[in-house]
Amino acid sequence: MLRRSTTRPNWLAGALATIWLVIIGVPILSMIVWSLTTERAFRDAGPLALPSVFTFDNVANVIDRGFPLFYWNTAIITVGSIVLALALALPAAYAIVRSNNWLASASFRMFLLGLAIPAQAVIIPLYLIVTEMGLYDTLIAVILPTVAFSLPLVILILSGALRDVPRDMYEAMALDGAGSFRMLISAVIPVARGAISAVGIFIGLQAWNSFIFPLIFIRSQENRVVTLGLRTFQQEFGIDIPGLMMAVLLSAVPVFLLYLFARRWLIAGLAGVGGK
Repeated sequence: MLRRSTTRPNWLAGALATIWLVIIGVPILSMIVWSLTTERAFRDAGPLALPSVFTFDNVANVIDRGFPLFYWNTAIITVGSIVLALALALPAAYAIVRSNNWLASASFRMFLLGLAIPAQAVIIPLYLIVTEMGLYDTLIAVILPTVAFSLPLVILILSGALRDVPRDMYEAMALDGAGSFRMLISAVIPVARGAISAVGIFIGLQAWNSFIFPLIFIRSQENRVVTLGLRTFQQEFGIDIPGLMMAVLLSAVPVFLLYLFARRWLIAGLAGVGGK
């Protein structure tokens, strides 16, 4: 005899999910539709009407305006920021968790203070420092501030994850003669790979969508990034909306794919902030 299911449908949750899906889906659908029409058709029909002309010429328009180079520069900044931030944050978090002296505790508090400092508040000192170092109008000038402002949150997340590593594991490896570097490589990184993946994704999203640092520290056309390249669609008396939408759509594809395939690690890593 089949047992009758007692699970009731949650109509309220379904309705809220549908509303949320509409809120998210309508702008994305509008962006896709507008990016596949001509500028004249968009101006004639208006933003609320469905376009009558569809074309893929905006893809060629995006390529002609130098976006492949902008993508390449953005990819270099993104990968460089992830590698440098992890190379600095992981040993720092390991030292903070493993050390019991006041210096490690004070360093952790100093990093946490960085969470309260907005980039706009220190942009002038940053500009002077970058200029004095001879890094102005280089990709490194964007990578270094991006890493610096990512470190507080990254170290907070990694410290929480490393506190979950069993102390017995450290003691067992110490009895085998392992040093701090070997413990970090052989024990900490494999156990905390979920949190490391999460912060890597977080840094990548921050670097890819960065605007203020490229705006301040990049001047030449050959060093421009995607976010600055969107300004090339601004004309004297208006904006090429279909071309801009195609550029935004193509620039969002890597971020969308990254979030789509790695969202589980990102959510799991952020949920572990603070540790036990």
